[in-house]
Amino acid sequence: MAQLLQITNAPDLVDQVYRVLLDAISTGQLSPGQRLTQEELAEQLSVSRQPVMQALRLLKKDGFVADAPSACAGAGRSRGLQVSPIEPGWIAQVYQVRGALDALAVRLAATRRTRLEPELIRKGREAVAAGDVRAMIEADLAFHQALYRAAGNPLIEQSALLHWHHIRRAMGEALQTSSLRTTVWDEHQSIAEAVARGDVGRAETLMQHHSGQASEHLQGQFQHEHTARSGSSPAHDQLRGARQPG
Repeated sequence: MAQLLQITNAPDLVDQVYRVLLDAISTGQLSPGQRLTQEELAEQLSVSRQPVMQALRLLKKDGFVADAPSACAGAGRSRGLQVSPIEPGWIAQVYQVRGALDALAVRLAATRRTRLEPELIRKGREAVAAGDVRAMIEADLAFHQALYRAAGNPLIEQSALLHWHHIRRAMGEALQTSSLRTTVWDEHQSIAEAVARGDVGRAETLMQHHSGQASEHLQGQFQHEHTARSGSSPAHDQLRGARQPG
């Protein structure tokens, strides 16, 4: 099992366990289809089984964890849990919502001629150059959050962040090998420049293209992986080591 960050005992222990597991799922440290056991997770996190059990229930409710297929049908054994697979159709739906919110954000930000900090672009390019997937994802979130805040409507950011962990999870899986990371910061820079000029139409068009391209790329990649795995043996029963960004 991947070595996860240990947690000290605290009143909000369930929330801490939830956040550590969500982060591991979102970044691909715990991969789609990977089986999860309370005992092993509790040992890794140096906590009792109780907060792990409650955190897994929350993750299941939020769609990040699901019942695992039974390895022994009819044997009366518990199916256990696994990290939920990433479904191409779900990615498409999430990006439909995110794309609409992002387009609204850049339109409002452009009307205000907001200048985003150049540091946002620089950090993103540095993460790509270093091959640091976690840093790429954090930089992408920082850029989009800056646009949401520049829009001047707090409801945009609140709504967008509801689905961010699902997007982050798809990105964490895809960016391990994806060519998507080679163009994303050029697109971000073009969007930022259009917003700063107050070019509302251009900013919105660029963002719609950016979101559409990302959605199509991720859907295509996961559809290909799903097809490739469809006839394979349950390799995901073995817990994989952490895939550290390289």
